Amino acid sequence: MENQHVCNNEHSLVFNEDETRGTLCWACREPVLGPSYSCIKCNKFHHHKSCAELPRELQHPLHPKHSLILFAEWKRVCDEEYSKCEVCKEFLEEYTYGCSHCNFNLHSKCASLPLTIETEVHDHPLTRMWKSIKFTCDLCGKEGNVPFLCAPCDFCIHPSCASYVRNVKVIRHDHILHLTISSLEANQSVSRFFRLCVQKVDTDYGFYYCSSCDFVAHLDCAMDKENKEDINLLKLTGESKNDDLELDGSINSKTYIVKKINVGEDGIEIATKIKHFGHEHDLKLTAEVDNNKKCDGCLRVILPPFYSCTKCNFFLHKSCIELPRKKRHPLHRHPLNLLPKAPYRSKLFRCDACCQDCNGFTYHCEECNFDLDVQCSLMLDILIHKGHEHHLHLSNTRYEQNCSSCDFESFQVYRCITCEFALDFKCATLPLTARYKQHEHPFILKYAVEDDSGEYYCDICEEERDPNHWFYYCADCSYPAHPKCILGNYPNFKFGSAYSFYCHPHPLTFIEKTKDHPACHKCGHPCEEFIYQCAPCNFNLHRPCLWK
Repeated sequence: MENQHVCNNEHSLVFNEDETRGTLCWACREPVLGPSYSCIKCNKFHHHKSCAELPRELQHPLHPKHSLILFAEWKRVCDEEYSKCEVCKEFLEEYTYGCSHCNFNLHSKCASLPLTIETEVHDHPLTRMWKSIKFTCDLCGKEGNVPFLCAPCDFCIHPSCASYVRNVKVIRHDHILHLTISSLEANQSVSRFFRLCVQKVDTDYGFYYCSSCDFVAHLDCAMDKENKEDINLLKLTGESKNDDLELDGSINSKTYIVKKINVGEDGIEIATKIKHFGHEHDLKLTAEVDNNKKCDGCLRVILPPFYSCTKCNFFLHKSCIELPRKKRHPLHRHPLNLLPKAPYRSKLFRCDACCQDCNGFTYHCEECNFDLDVQCSLMLDILIHKGHEHHLHLSNTRYEQNCSSCDFESFQVYRCITCEFALDFKCATLPLTARYKQHEHPFILKYAVEDDSGEYYCDICEEERDPNHWFYYCADCSYPAHPKCILGNYPNFKFGSAYSFYCHPHPLTFIEKTKDHPACHKCGHPCEEFIYQCAPCNFNLHRPCLWK
């Protein structure tokens, strides 16, 4: 069955009874599944069956004086106010019914909205008012112009707000949250801030609420895919509740096998030799510390007690061998699996919390390609930090927020509910003490300027320091420095790690740039930053050339 589409005569559309790929529809920009049409020549131009069969001309009650004509896309004009849908007030590049005489436009989806709907947000059916009037939505508190209305209850909402559900489960709370429209339904001691974004509460309109815990969440925050639990709510009731869904920390599973045990004087058994799933050789418990060695798990300076490999440059803190194989984290809706190497060609990953590149252990979600380094995986909902006097609460939003200690913008920060202080994951996980090259004293992380001189510089790079930013300081030498100057550009890399690739018969060692900038074996250009190197073969590769 063929269909010559009214919006494009170049494509003859052929009917497909069951489309399964989920390609976006050219008309409404929603995934196409089930009955559909697509172009037989280019295998593109996919449409839902209903979108492909839209009428060329339409009479609509919002614009009764002229017929509306179907257009493939809106013509952009200088003032975008004139190119917005009259119902949803949004500009989207999708099929539109328009009147060229009046500059009146409706999305094809908005033009076909039903007159009456049943919704979970209200007990009675809601009727669309096909007349443009200014109103304040009783659910979200924002203004609109074409409401769904329940006249007996004097209840008006946006069409988009009709899609909210009565109950929702979020990953950062153990109980189901219920849609609440009046603050009278909440406890009198209702929290002063929304728990997911850590913003002040306005309970005059709708919110999601747990009365048992006095837990409050914005409508959009609770429904955001990053916060919403991807589960069947029916399984959380009665005896069918799945214990794996609890968010109290980790799903325990050991990462190592004990090979040898010593019994101490106090009778406590100590594993002195183990086989860890992240390394091919046995690891022995060690108390002797080598300078500037890093743990292969968390990439922090190695400190006793730790386990080491006598054959390789491989070290793990005792705390890192005890990390669970699986865990849940408030930043992600799926369980995360502990991997000793990132599942990417380069063996490197970027942490989705602190936005830093890393080559240590990762807590990884295969479905979403979501990664957390070890330090960020240990951060939970509430943070107590020496750098701030109040407790800090995890805030995960759709908009970027400024970190008070470095001014970096991030979607995830720890926010103070008492003042405006916010801390991103990068600063929240800075080591409290650090060493710098051959400097004899440790540097301490400082949160306020060292004096009242009004002039503050880094003694390493000799550039000016922002007096509001955190810094490292050696009090013995009166030596201040930027965190980046102390820790380096890549504090979460352990250089010297070796990886196997198909492009070379020997393992390649991951090293920093060298003074001689050797030529890349694949492209011939100098290796000016990271190098994957086989020294015996004089073989060097850029990171991008691993894919060639």
